[in-house]
Amino acid sequence: MQPTVNKTPRIEVVDALRGFAVMAILLVHSVEHFIFPVYPTDSPEWLNILDNGTFNVIFSLFAGKSYAIFALLFGFTFYIQCHNQQKKGKDFGYRFLWRLVLLVAFATLNAAFFPAGDVLLLFSIVGIILFLVRKWSDKAILITAIFLLLQPIEWYHYFMSLFDPSHALPDLGVGAMYQEVADYTKAGNFWDFLIGNITLGQKASLFWAIGAGRFLQTAGLFLMGLYIGRKELFVTSELHLKFWIKALILAAISFAPLYSLKELIMQSDSDLVKQTVGTAFDMWQKFAFTIVLVASFVILYQKEKFKNAVASLRFYGKMSLTNYITQSIAGAIIYFPFGLYLAPYCGYTVSVLIGFVLFLLQYSSVNGGYPDTSKDLWKASGINGLGCSPTSKICHQEWRTVLAKYHQNSLINIFLFSY
Repeated sequence: MQPTVNKTPRIEVVDALRGFAVMAILLVHSVEHFIFPVYPTDSPEWLNILDNGTFNVIFSLFAGKSYAIFALLFGFTFYIQCHNQQKKGKDFGYRFLWRLVLLVAFATLNAAFFPAGDVLLLFSIVGIILFLVRKWSDKAILITAIFLLLQPIEWYHYFMSLFDPSHALPDLGVGAMYQEVADYTKAGNFWDFLIGNITLGQKASLFWAIGAGRFLQTAGLFLMGLYIGRKELFVTSELHLKFWIKALILAAISFAPLYSLKELIMQSDSDLVKQTVGTAFDMWQKFAFTIVLVASFVILYQKEKFKNAVASLRFYGKMSLTNYITQSIAGAIIYFPFGLYLAPYCGYTVSVLIGFVLFLLQYSSVNGGYPDTSKDLWKASGINGLGCSPTSKICHQEWRTVLAKYHQNSLINIFLFSY
């Protein structure tokens, strides 16, 4: 009989931060009409001004950063899962590989309704690096993470162009693929839409990620999250709080010059410079702002008022994969021609409001959840000696407890994100 080994207790700020990231992804995708760029053409001037402001705010705050937080926490969760298995004397690595295979299935489901392809497929491919480095030292993982985040492939192409003016980036044909995706999406045939998304759409997404530096950045973020987990930096302590304060200051100071340099580089007449050096600096300024968001969230979470205000995001974060996929399905139904086709009538501002309403619907559905086991369900229903109806005040609290347990352990999340 094996001795009982306690799992690492859930770290509340991580679940809340993941919930924040998924909410931010929803708002970005809403502005983009879930990568279906069809918008009103005859809006009044005041609404155009408001739309431009809305677009700038949402993209400045969340575009490229919410995904980065999601990736960072992916690596962190891998550490927690590995650590729990190590305490039992087991190697989590091969089980993780199986979960990556399952993630491909969930990525395919999500991509069926998301014409630009799906980041989950990228995660399932790049996630292999976590398996490979799982037994490395902390120092080796940190050095590798920094190396990957420096975007070495982009710099290779740039320096090659200095020595060989004829050097050019490989043409992956991403533009042509996305044009074909746009054509069948606008045609409105549902089955062509689904089949095209899980084939051409996924291919276009992966090829775009190569050109945009996302492969190496994602790998670097995974390893950085793994390193944060090993150092237990999300665990509340005075020492860790000082770390996040220092990280916030350093990232905030770094962001402005990195952003300015990126803007300056993007004014170059050379497409190669913009696609190499420009991409690297764009990744760096977004990473700096990502750290600003993460550090700010962790620091503020120590304040009781902020913690109480965002505490329910923990439930939303525990159901991150479910919420992420249902966002895509709902967005497709709302905006695309096979559904309600509201895209031509929704500018950026209205789209953000729709995204926020969708978030509230998801939030209300998961801030309670569903029953985990029949025994708990019977107890909550008053059958197992509770002696009250589910509508009573006492049983309402019991239902919330049971339902939250289900969300924490639901299959679609437990295979990858639970710990």
